[in-house]
Amino acid sequence: MRYSGLTHRIAGEGAAAWHIHNRALQLREQGVDILLLSVGDPDFDTPQPIVQAAVESLLAGDTHYSEVRGRRGLRNSIARRHQRHTGQVVDAEQVVIMPGGQCAVYSVAQCVLDPGDEVIVAEPMYVTYEGVFGAIGAKVVPVAVRSEYGFRVDPEDVAALITTKTRAVLLNSPNNPSGASLSLDIWRELASLCIRHDLWLISDEVYSELLYEGEHISPASLPGMAERTATINSLSKSHAMSGWRVGWVIGPKLLADHLEHLSLCMLFGIPEFVQKAAQLALDEDLPEVTLMREEYRQRRDLVCASLYGCAGLRPIRPDGGMFVMVDVRQTGLSAQRFAECLLEGYGVSVLAGEAFGPSAAGHIRIGLVVDRLKLADACQRIALCASNVLEARRA
Repeated sequence: MRYSGLTHRIAGEGAAAWHIHNRALQLREQGVDILLLSVGDPDFDTPQPIVQAAVESLLAGDTHYSEVRGRRGLRNSIARRHQRHTGQVVDAEQVVIMPGGQCAVYSVAQCVLDPGDEVIVAEPMYVTYEGVFGAIGAKVVPVAVRSEYGFRVDPEDVAALITTKTRAVLLNSPNNPSGASLSLDIWRELASLCIRHDLWLISDEVYSELLYEGEHISPASLPGMAERTATINSLSKSHAMSGWRVGWVIGPKLLADHLEHLSLCMLFGIPEFVQKAAQLALDEDLPEVTLMREEYRQRRDLVCASLYGCAGLRPIRPDGGMFVMVDVRQTGLSAQRFAECLLEGYGVSVLAGEAFGPSAAGHIRIGLVVDRLKLADACQRIALCASNVLEARRA
């Protein structure tokens, strides 16, 4: 049977990135001792008060259709929290609830891009962006960064890529996979470019509450940017709610209207009990959330300290997020080959940087998704793998 061209556009390197992760799962099912650091799924349980709010909502009968745009109580909570954290004044009519940040990015792209449009994306980039824009028929124009400069975007590099076909810029700060965040000065330069060339800015901020160095800047709060910025966020990482699938878009009122229409024909809202749990997560100052954030910081510090100075390895200390990138080029292996060797010979599953774009070639991404004892074990195995590879090359 024949399939549409869409099926080809949503596949590619991003989809193939998970092959090593799937292999790790197979080995684990066979009883092999595998440290799974290849997926950004928090290892913490969702805080109990959030779970209880969902249970009570279910018991109260909240099992029917919900508002397509999202329940107003949750949208009000999001607007208040966003304003408190960024200074940007927004209201509930500018907020649309989506089943996760992934769906939010996809939906915004559908509403602001046409086939043939160009969107500039900083790379290394999250592996699904390629498929998101490919689904529309838009062209991803990657702006390369360098690990030697902390994977941070240079506005001059962005400016050099803008053409008459450029319609949008997508930036993810803190970035997945690198953990790099952008300073106020960089954001101001990027905002000036967007205004001068009349571009949309899609700001993926799902790691904004996992920032350990510096201050998070939400670009929609800068002068002239609110009317051209779609801000994406979710509770997946900050509140260990990845499986709940709740995220949102904050943008101009007209964009929110368009997103509601798209949701009407694609999603028809998300469950009411999930939204009530999400509202509690946003309204309550839960100590578990603070503890999770501090634990991630300590895990980052442990990995960077453990691998610093190890032969063949150079960890790049991230500003935020839940990953550490490690340069393995001195081993003489590609990142993919090193990751395969690490999995098959040492029982550690990581993703190869090539999956995120050429800028991350020669790097592996380590997920901070197991406790510190297991992370220390993983670091020892990674260092041993690198040492043995180098020894084999010298033999």
